[in-house]
Amino acid sequence: MKVTRELILKLFQSASMQRWNNKMRPIEFSELDKQAHKMIIAYLLGRLEERRAQVDWVEIIEGGIFELLQRTVLTDLRPQLFYKIKAESAKYQRLNDWAFSELEPALAPLGEDFCQRYRSYFQASDDTHAKRILSAAHFYATRWEFKFIEQANPQGFEIESIKKEIIEDNQKYYDLEGMKELMLYPRYNDFINLSGELRFQLRWSTIPRVPKTSVLGHMLMVAVLSYLFSLQIGACRARCINNFFTGLFHDLPEVLTRDIISPVKRSTSGLAELIKEYEKEEMQNQVYSLLDEEWHSDIQLYTEEEFSNLVHINGRASRKSFEEINSKYNTDVYRARDGEMVKAVDELCAFVEAYTSTENGISAPELSRAMATIKERYLGKTVSGVDFGELLTEFD
Repeated sequence: MKVTRELILKLFQSASMQRWNNKMRPIEFSELDKQAHKMIIAYLLGRLEERRAQVDWVEIIEGGIFELLQRTVLTDLRPQLFYKIKAESAKYQRLNDWAFSELEPALAPLGEDFCQRYRSYFQASDDTHAKRILSAAHFYATRWEFKFIEQANPQGFEIESIKKEIIEDNQKYYDLEGMKELMLYPRYNDFINLSGELRFQLRWSTIPRVPKTSVLGHMLMVAVLSYLFSLQIGACRARCINNFFTGLFHDLPEVLTRDIISPVKRSTSGLAELIKEYEKEEMQNQVYSLLDEEWHSDIQLYTEEEFSNLVHINGRASRKSFEEINSKYNTDVYRARDGEMVKAVDELCAFVEAYTSTENGISAPELSRAMATIKERYLGKTVSGVDFGELLTEFD
């Protein structure tokens, strides 16, 4: 199993895919951002659902990845047409077969087992617990977007009918306790709104780029690639889950501080540490009050020491090397996390953001310097069992 340049660029293609592009939009809504917001909502719903039933986090994560990949080739279909096709199993199967044929060159290096899981996911029933959580999260993220669309198009064509559909769809998910609680407790919705604001924060905000990417979309790219690299190195189930959610939440504190680029953080001695301390304080003051107390330790793991390799022994987090994790702690009981790998993936995604803009004809000295610096940093270097230097040479 191997993650390749072709797969990374296929995933990143969703950053260029515009949603609601037949309506006046106050901001651009990209497919990558929508899928990122959906996965944060899925995490929230999943944690709420755990109160009454076991939640299959791997099915939620992989289902989210499979749906993102499917959207990269089907996103131009109007939702009404897509759901009409989905209602007819034979037509939906043909559509999925075609989608897989489009994705196969990028997916094949991940191995036959992964490709089979992708195919099986869209052949299976939509009534599994994990799929219901993902479907509800997808609906909620769409509902979140529509509030902005409705305000920008108060008398627009289809607005009333879309609003009616959303009200009706809302009732479809009342079998999920998590959806009921989202409606009952405003603090959960506040967390969704707070996370959603990361859509408004652009990466490389002072530099022209195509496509523009948000902090939220970047977080999902880091999460997906961290999960796939985890599979590549043979990480255990809990380790794969922790690596994914570390990627998904690692920049959450930036909703409180904005996206401060690395050169600025390094420009003054101690500034990075000062920013990190401020982030911790603001997370404590503004974010943790929106979440249940038993989730706080996970969010701290994902946002405060996000780039450290950790294992949990007798309930306490301990730093360990990758070699130690692989040889001694690669079982679920230790709840290991490869923070050093997540950091490398974070920089790989920054490279891809600069690379795609340059390939699209929009370059800048800052982008060229960033690409050169990242390539030099990882030249001949393996991090957590992944040869990032070799992977970066594929972009030459």
